[in-house]
Amino acid sequence: MLFALALPGCSAVKLGYNNAPEISYWWLDGYFDFNSSQSSKLRQELISVQAWHRQNELPAYVKAIEKIQRLVPGKVTPDQVCEVYADLKPRFQALIDQTEPLIVSMAPTLKPEQIVHLARQLDKRSDKWREEWLEGSLPERRERRVKQWLDRIEMLYGRLDEPQLVVLRGQVAESSFDAIIISRESQRRHQDTLQTFRKIQADKLTADKIKSEVHGLLERSILSPDAAYRAHMEKLTQENCKVVATLHNSITPAQRKKALGVLDNYASDALTLMLAR
Repeated sequence: MLFALALPGCSAVKLGYNNAPEISYWWLDGYFDFNSSQSSKLRQELISVQAWHRQNELPAYVKAIEKIQRLVPGKVTPDQVCEVYADLKPRFQALIDQTEPLIVSMAPTLKPEQIVHLARQLDKRSDKWREEWLEGSLPERRERRVKQWLDRIEMLYGRLDEPQLVVLRGQVAESSFDAIIISRESQRRHQDTLQTFRKIQADKLTADKIKSEVHGLLERSILSPDAAYRAHMEKLTQENCKVVATLHNSITPAQRKKALGVLDNYASDALTLMLAR
């Protein structure tokens, strides 16, 4: 369900997926400001990554959706929700593994001014995040989290009724979500990224050393060296599974029917995309 809630609206899935290489390119270019040579190489590599993903990963997503569909008709436990999440984590790791060679090949081509540009963009991102999650009163920040949940939940189930909103607000109020811990980890990742790219750019490393540096960066991004952050995210994951299970068990027959329809559309879209070239 966490997977389904993370997806955009069904009508946008196929359009977004088919244009993913171009969308990804423009998103990355906003951070790095690539030159023409880098742009040409990156566009081609992203097309290759998408072709791999279409052939190897979409079938796994279909299986995940089918598993979720089997859970929808009945009540679910937090453990069942977390099991779905655990099934999908290897898919993210597979994508990281597939894109690692692309990062290895692009990193040595970065110029000092591009790393400066990246630093500015990361600072802007951090400022925006702090404005949303560290500033304002506690009730305001909690309401932002409620809205964040609603944007995803109502995509699957449709509009929640007032008793369900009360439950959601109660779950958010009890959450251990700590924006300071998450902000600190974000800053660690930003500095780690910049230091790694600067080292590759300045030290003229061998191909094997560059591969090692990039691999280490990605490993630290997936599994933070900060034990407090890891513990916090594990606790949040358990809490989020409880939120999804609690809300799912409160849905009406009409909301359940809508959820099954949405999941059918996702599965249909994924099957169509698997056949497309």
